[in-house]
Amino acid sequence: MFIKLFKVMTLVLALTTSSLVFSAANDPLFINLSTDEPARASMAINFGKHHSSAGHPLTIFLNDKAVMMGVKAGSTKFADQQQALSGLISSGALVIMCPICLKQAGYMESDLIAGVKLGGPQITGEALFKDGTKTMSW
Repeated sequence: MFIKLFKVMTLVLALTTSSLVFSAANDPLFINLSTDEPARASMAINFGKHHSSAGHPLTIFLNDKAVMMGVKAGSTKFADQQQALSGLISSGALVIMCPICLKQAGYMESDLIAGVKLGGPQITGEALFKDGTKTMSW
């Protein structure tokens, strides 16, 4: 009797928790991008692009060393990443810059590339805490 109950409870637990792993058709994706390694950054941006084109609202949060991808001064080293970010912004993605990281890197809001939004509790929080949001970090 105990073994049968254990099997039933295990099955119920597996069925209820396995649905949490899968995303709904339009669950938002929030990518935390902190690297300044071009290949890793491109991987993150392309991952976001793929899922955005599949219908998932996309937010990319630039922080730490990734600040350079969102400022005009990074246009030489990060031309490909900036072009990809601009394309994503044009297609409706939200790219947010960490304001503290921007300041620590010696830049201001006026240094941002077109379309990048300066973050803060409201704009960043709204994107991060939307129901169903999945997060990735690079």
